[in-house]
Amino acid sequence: MKGFNILVVLLVFFSACKGQETKKEIVDKTDNILELASFGDKILADGSISSHEMMQKYKALAVADTIQTKFTAEVIEVCQSKGCWMKVKFENGDEAMVRFKDYGFFMPKDIAGKEVIVNGKAFVEEMSVEDQRHYAEDAGQSAEEVARITEPKKTYGFEADGVLLKE
Repeated sequence: MKGFNILVVLLVFFSACKGQETKKEIVDKTDNILELASFGDKILADGSISSHEMMQKYKALAVADTIQTKFTAEVIEVCQSKGCWMKVKFENGDEAMVRFKDYGFFMPKDIAGKEVIVNGKAFVEEMSVEDQRHYAEDAGQSAEEVARITEPKKTYGFEADGVLLKE
């Protein structure tokens, strides 16, 4: 029985460590050393497309379509409750809501303005009024701003299984 208890404690310990931040250095194309914080599944920075290229892919998608991809973008907003979602912006001013696969990891709440590389599934959805209001409340918007949300809207979504944060 004592051995079983030790096994349970070890399993809980290792599962609690899943998805925690790790850091690694990479060398970019100009031989600069970049430090990247990794969240979720381990991903590589190479093969990432630009936010401009990603926007072109989003425009080609219909509601409920999905594609597997990896792209680089700037974070504009993060859930201030837990870091359980973030919004990234594209060069044309559009944005995508990034959620994390199986709620398996969270992002720091203070990364607005920083660049990330996200890997996962891109999709287009129609977001309900209820969901829009929930995210607005998480973002710390006022009750008046939340009340102004009255219609569903077409949104760009992304379910990330791994994220690299450029520091």
